[in-house]
Amino acid sequence: MTPPVVRDLVHVMGTVVTIDVYPLPGSGALDFAAARTVLQRADEVLSTWRPDSPVSRLRRGEIAAVDAPPELSAVLTACATARELSDGWFDPWAMPGGFDPTGYVKGWAAQRALEALAGLPVSGALVNAAGDIASLGSQLSGAPFRIGIADPDEPRRLAEIVELTACIATSGTYERGSHLIDPRSGEPTARVASASVTGPDLGLADALATALAVAGLAGLSFIEPLAGYEALVIGYDGRRQWTSNFPFAGRTGQVGSVPL
Repeated sequence: MTPPVVRDLVHVMGTVVTIDVYPLPGSGALDFAAARTVLQRADEVLSTWRPDSPVSRLRRGEIAAVDAPPELSAVLTACATARELSDGWFDPWAMPGGFDPTGYVKGWAAQRALEALAGLPVSGALVNAAGDIASLGSQLSGAPFRIGIADPDEPRRLAEIVELTACIATSGTYERGSHLIDPRSGEPTARVASASVTGPDLGLADALATALAVAGLAGLSFIEPLAGYEALVIGYDGRRQWTSNFPFAGRTGQVGSVPL
């Protein structure tokens, strides 16, 4: 009998990436090698946890951008785009110690790992990089994937539920402490308790969620015009605000929720 879900775990970039696929009946064994290769290559090139990675060498000034491997060149270009789209609230060049794309690369790698799964005989798949999730297809029943957003005050409880058609990234300080840096001041800053962004590409959603957590409610104004992207913020007082078409699937104990 074909199992309802098959899981693989890959340890990269200082975290664990979880791959879940929903095999079609009778599909047999599934090969995750291509997705694992994408993630492992991203770790080799883009992980700031590895002192020998090209991105670490770039940070130390040992190589120039023109000498970067293709993956790092692509990330540099994408980060410049994300900086522009976020009005500068996401700016890897303004981080302590030099260029740091941490707020982008996990999503970027997970998105490409998902693309490597596209040819498998499955109804759908999820790639989860430390809570930032890229998806394709649906559950075997045809039901869409539903993803919970943690309550920043009680992370084991769900604050909201999202009906996911592509990707979601969430940023905040409730799990990792004050790790978000305001590129305008250089200081650790988070103006809301949690910021979530949905959209077609997890790399950009990851960067935008980071920017939104730092910018606070004002950051919703740079998400609203972006085609395909929606956002939800949860304030320190539990109050929610969101863009026009945020894909809520269900609601739990909300406090003073109002749309943008």
